[in-house]
Amino acid sequence: DSAAGEAINKLDTFKAQAISNTLWSYAKTGHASPALFNAIAIEAIEKISQFKEQNISNMLWSYATIGHPSPKLFDAAAVETIKRLDKFTGQTISNTLWSFAKLGHPSTELFDAAAVKAIKKLDTFNAQALSNTLWSYATMGRPSPALFDAASIQVVKKLDQFIAQAISNTLWSYATTGHPSPALFDAASIQVVKKLDQYTAQEISNTLWSYATMGRPSPALFDAAS
Repeated sequence: DSAAGEAINKLDTFKAQAISNTLWSYAKTGHASPALFNAIAIEAIEKISQFKEQNISNMLWSYATIGHPSPKLFDAAAVETIKRLDKFTGQTISNTLWSFAKLGHPSTELFDAAAVKAIKKLDTFNAQALSNTLWSYATMGRPSPALFDAASIQVVKKLDQFIAQAISNTLWSYATTGHPSPALFDAASIQVVKKLDQYTAQEISNTLWSYATMGRPSPALFDAAS
């Protein structure tokens, strides 16, 4: 489209914030522009050190949300993110990890480093950030026992803030990684039963699958779901 074409022609004048905001705008409105995203990736790699932590997270989120893989950009962003993880908030850590997982872009170093930093900041993660972080590790096949142990405590504390999808994804993440958490599963079953009418068929199925996979009986849940 004309706006994308103009942006491509002037990309060398875009600062990091403008690059991030442009990508976010296209992704937020669901407007795919492959040529623009490809051109921006080249420019962003050159300017990656100028990006603030929020800019990096938003940029990666945009590529993942629109479903546009950019391996070289994600590799460069992973290196930069690892350098600055101390400055990332819980939300930006979660969004960054989700972006890598959503596009299936592996980065062992990033996920390992992020787990260490996330554990120290878990009390600042909201329900969605907790769920997305756990989902990201499970989706990428990166078990992180220390992170999952620490996260389970926060999840139990904040369970009443979780929407149906977040609870379902969280339970799925523990089951997929084979990481037992009896206290979490017991507490979650009570919440699921209370909110069962808010669950989609897929979320109910994933939830029941998680309990069965972990060998965690929950008669009240299974009775309510039947």
